[in-house]
Amino acid sequence: MPSLVDDLGHPVDLAGPARRVVSLVPSLTEALVSVEPGALVGATDWCAHPADLDVPRVRGTKNPDLAAVRALQPDVVVCNKEENRELDVRRLRDAGVTVWVTDIETVPQSVASMERLLDGLGWSRPDWLGLAREQWCGPLPPLTRRVAVPIWRDPWMVVGPRTFTTDLLRRLGWDNVYAAADLPADADRYPHVELADLDTCGADAVLLPDEPYVFTPDDGPEAFATTPTELVSGRLITWYGPALVEAYDALAG
Repeated sequence: MPSLVDDLGHPVDLAGPARRVVSLVPSLTEALVSVEPGALVGATDWCAHPADLDVPRVRGTKNPDLAAVRALQPDVVVCNKEENRELDVRRLRDAGVTVWVTDIETVPQSVASMERLLDGLGWSRPDWLGLAREQWCGPLPPLTRRVAVPIWRDPWMVVGPRTFTTDLLRRLGWDNVYAAADLPADADRYPHVELADLDTCGADAVLLPDEPYVFTPDDGPEAFATTPTELVSGRLITWYGPALVEAYDALAG
């Protein structure tokens, strides 16, 4: 098979269709299992979908057990620029392990990245991927509401510019208050904010996801005196893979 290139332009050499894959990205784990469930031989402790996934675990996205990854003898390890450390990618490659790194900031980029990855692995493209392209990659709808999305508290952090979540929300017609187009190119993608500012930022609603911080009815809404809050599935607004179709069905209506 000719040399392939991942999302960062790094050559990826695979001798044929990948039969042993380790995923260090939860959303990609779900996507890969949906196509070739028998090919996944390792995943992180945070890979919770599908719920019945039964493969060896190699710790977390930021602290993978690289010895355990190597011991699984993967044809390729799948990583993501944002979720995984460049140091771990480099150490795996230095040890002779083939690594494919994805890098996305928008929903169309995520669909194209998934197509490139699956083609590179020598796998077929699933029906949900074509449906996700139809649902999410068309013209932008008119704006109907303004939202803010915290991802952590104490200190409070929010989803900012140049993120998959901001783009997904925009494709629902929802404007992220903290993703202003006039921000500098080096603006923090997940800025820290003061709670008082977040509560008076002008959003119609503050969306409280259940990951990475687990906001619940008793942990999050009580902090806001001015802006209404809504609990949302973090998976539906941050994962790209089969969750894209679920997100469209749940949120776009």
